[in-house]
Amino acid sequence: MSSKVDQKRREFMSVAGLAAAATVVAPGVFLHAAGAAPRSEPVTGKVRYGMLIDTTKCVDGCDDCVQGCEKENGLDLLRPPEGADPEAWDRQRPRWIRTVKVKDRLTGKVTTLPMMCQHCEYPPCQDVCPTGASFRRADGIVMVDRHICIGCRYCMMACPYKARSFIHEDIDEKLTRAPRGKGCVESCNLCVHRRDNGGTTTACQDACKHGAILFGDLNDPESEISQELRKRNNTQLRADLKLNTGVRYRGI
Repeated sequence: MSSKVDQKRREFMSVAGLAAAATVVAPGVFLHAAGAAPRSEPVTGKVRYGMLIDTTKCVDGCDDCVQGCEKENGLDLLRPPEGADPEAWDRQRPRWIRTVKVKDRLTGKVTTLPMMCQHCEYPPCQDVCPTGASFRRADGIVMVDRHICIGCRYCMMACPYKARSFIHEDIDEKLTRAPRGKGCVESCNLCVHRRDNGGTTTACQDACKHGAILFGDLNDPESEISQELRKRNNTQLRADLKLNTGVRYRGI
């Protein structure tokens, strides 16, 4: 009888533990259960994460990648301050990914593409950061350490892609997987929480219904992204800067 009770108790505690992982632990802070085991080994340079974006598959007016990113990282939880002008708020609010239009001066062709941090091998944001808050991981992911970011915004001025945002307002709601705070700079981190918990995709890739975004290991010649890069021409935005970006584009 006792063993049956103990078994039932273990089953109850297991379910309760999973339920707790999706509940509020403090005002405005939400826990989410991770679907895979967390990283057990240090990050190394054997891997270099990157993306290939096929702009020929991007559809004008589509912002699924933007919506997917904002939901994944809690940007959709941010509300405008009371009395804020809607247009001014939309221009200023933080974005980790946005859609832009690029026009070919010779042909007049206009291409719509998603723009995010390009995860440079030689990131200008890192060069100008006075505290080391902007840094590049060994696996190629460029990040911001919000604990030592002083909000000087030098990195925003140095980024040729305008890929970083500054948080002007208090953050009342945030996700534990994507901590954020007023007075800090932030940008796309290739869903680093997924990288460190066994995930193999990004939120923008998952959200894209047109298959325009491919994420993977640029250092692995057998990875899908490496094979695709070899198949057809691709380009880096502002290749003249020789930053060796981790995000490549096809069709521009």
